[in-house]
Amino acid sequence: MLRLAAASLAGTAIEFYDFFVYGTAAALVLGPLFFPTFSPMAGTLAAFGTFGVGFVARPLGSVLFGHLGDRRGRRPVLILSLLLTGASTVAVGCVPSYGRIGVAAPLLLLALRFLQGLGLGGEWGGAVLLTAEHAPAGRRAVWTSIPQMGPPFGFVLANGVMLALSAALSDARFAAWGWRVPFWLAGVLALAGLWLRSSLTESPRFLEIDDHARVPIAEVVRNHWRLVLLTAGALAAGYAVFYAVTTWSLAYATERLGVSRTVMLTCVLAAVVVNGVLTPFMALLGDRYGRRPMCLTGCAACALWMLPMVALLATGEPMPMFLGILGALISFITMFAVIAAYLPELYEPRVRCTGAAVGYNLGGVLGGALTPIVATALAHRGGHVPWAVGGYLTGMSLLSLACFALLPETRPVPVPAVEPATG
Repeated sequence: MLRLAAASLAGTAIEFYDFFVYGTAAALVLGPLFFPTFSPMAGTLAAFGTFGVGFVARPLGSVLFGHLGDRRGRRPVLILSLLLTGASTVAVGCVPSYGRIGVAAPLLLLALRFLQGLGLGGEWGGAVLLTAEHAPAGRRAVWTSIPQMGPPFGFVLANGVMLALSAALSDARFAAWGWRVPFWLAGVLALAGLWLRSSLTESPRFLEIDDHARVPIAEVVRNHWRLVLLTAGALAAGYAVFYAVTTWSLAYATERLGVSRTVMLTCVLAAVVVNGVLTPFMALLGDRYGRRPMCLTGCAACALWMLPMVALLATGEPMPMFLGILGALISFITMFAVIAAYLPELYEPRVRCTGAAVGYNLGGVLGGALTPIVATALAHRGGHVPWAVGGYLTGMSLLSLACFALLPETRPVPVPAVEPATG
């Protein structure tokens, strides 16, 4: 289990590194480089628009790779999704700017971002399911929380590289070539991930299936459409909160408040590190008290914290900003630490790879794709404190709270030991 979970974690971290490094670049440099004819605010919106395309592609990737995972096995998904995401990320670092090839530059960026999202849409389902279906029922949340630590690890790696380059290079050099280095590094990381995953064995639960779904997505839509919509709505708030504090806040603080790029990256990075460390502990609570109570608690905490968070962010001071972001991410991980166990348990094994991944990635479209764009527009129209952004995130949290309230609990009930009869 440890080797399997570690390999899943490594691959997931690498794929989310690829996805997050684009978000950081979109917040810091892609607007002026690829949309120079726009105003600064419009350029940021356009860059976040290409960022959102990756989320739109993720459900399509979950359908494509979910079909493969439910028909041929979870293991092939891990290999192919990593190859696709790694190759498209390296290619992003090679795209010339608008000044060199004109409108072809943003179009290439858009296409490569779509391929990134397609690969990541398959990654989560494969990595999580392979771990979940190997794990003992009573510790499933804890074991699946290890690949679920991939997003914070990937984010820390992506932003750590960006932070180091930002601190070491002048603004001109960072804009000229420094921002490309993290994308090129993705190629090395992808090769390492493929090596780690090459020795993984197929899920025993998949091997037990006698009657594989012929067209898994058709079966999911026909028999589980309500469940897919509820899980998408339930996860939307987590995505919205995470990308508000890790992507939108970078652009808001550096452009509107004049906060140093290095300072802001450090604040976000430190909060995400704490978020990653807390993940297995929150999952342990999920194994003990249930998946649904943890999700309801996390959503309620998000709803209560969003307005204080934007007030702390608007101070422009490092410590208040860090505390605002940290509170948001602790609320987020309270629910997302158990999601990797919760979603697979909601679906039957024959369509599990498709159903769980589609629900998970549709939540990304609702929460992750739109939030940086909506928050940027709301903050631009508001006053010094972006209360409208806090209100938007609070509303998303209440929507997800309602969806989680309609979902069932899935935690396996421990079977008490039976004393042998004597007499």
